[in-house]
Formats: sequence, structure tokens, C-alpha cells
Amino acid sequence: MQNFAEIVIEGLYSTIESISGSKTARFFPIIATFFIIIIVSNYFGLLPGVGTIGLKEIHDGKEVLVPLFRSPNADLNLTLALALISVGVTHYFAITSLGIADYLRKFFSLNPIFLFVGFLEIIAEFTKIISLSFRLFGNIFAGEALLTTISNLLAFIAPLPFMMLELLVGFVQATVFMMLTLVFMTILSEKHEAQDA
Repeated sequence: MQNFAEIVIEGLYSTIESISGSKTARFFPIIATFFIIIIVSNYFGLLPGVGTIGLKEIHDGKEVLVPLFRSPNADLNLTLALALISVGVTHYFAITSLGIADYLRKFFSLNPIFLFVGFLEIIAEFTKIISLSFRLFGNIFAGEALLTTISNLLAFIAPLPFMMLELLVGFVQATVFMMLTLVFMTILSEKHEAQDA
């Protein structure tokens, strides 16, 4: 168990180091935490009974199954919270790395072209929240819905290929969220070229 944990931590550390360089020690705890929380949450949805055992209720005149347990990332509330934390911590690291004056220069300038680019970057910060949260939610929810449907049609053997696919999707989504957050942190924490001109 310890060897497995060391392999995971060393792999994460070397991946983060290859992108963020000297800022690795600062970024590593939050990035590794994102990866571990997301992958464990994704794989929780593959446990037997998750998404398939529940209570039958009447909604809009139809009887539907309301699961007792679901994958945490199949709920937009968690993925939105993760995205908000990701963007918030990214800006915190940028302010503490650059200082408030250099941080604000990334978005505001007396040059009209740089001011327009800064305005676009402010809009991009809001779209990061939407894209991070909906990408993770959509992929995990779709996988859960697919597994539930296949399990209801054919309970044995047929769901296995889809479960293997979900193992891959769970890992890929955790990696994508981690890498995007890391790249956003690294880029926003570096001085803007226009500041030196």
C-alpha cells in the first residue's frame, strides 16, 4: 500500500514539476488534492449498487428510480464547488506571486488594445468555472446513466466493457481537471510580457 501511494505521489510530483518548475512545492498540495478527490469520487460511482439501488417515486405521472447513492461528481454542486476553488486558488497564487499591482496589470492597462485583451481575460476567468465544472459533471453523469441503463437491460457480463471504459474516463477526467488547473496557475503566476514593454 505504501509503495502504491509513493508511486502515485512521485508521479504527480514529477508531472507538476515538468509544468510549473520552481513553483512545484507551492502548487503540489492543491493540485494533488484535486486529482485524488476527483479520481476517488469518479471511481465511487463504479461500486455495486451505486446509482442502481434506490426508491421508486412518482414524478410527472411516471414511476422513476431515485438512487440512494450516486457518484459525487455526478452532481453539479460538487463539480461547481471544485471549479470555484480551482479558479479562486489560482488567483490567490497569482496575487501572492506577483503582488497586487502586477496582478491587476494583467487585466487593466492604459493601452486600449491591452485593456481589451484584459477584458477578454476577465470573461475567460468566468468561462473557466463553467467549463471545468460542466466537463467533469457531464462526463461522469453520462457514464453513470450509461451504466445504469446497461445494468437494467442485461445485469451480467454486458456492463463489464462499459465499466472498464468508465475506469479510463474517471482517470482521464481527474487528469484533465488537474492539468488545466495547473496550467492556469502557472500562466497566471508569471509576469505578463506586456508589463516589461
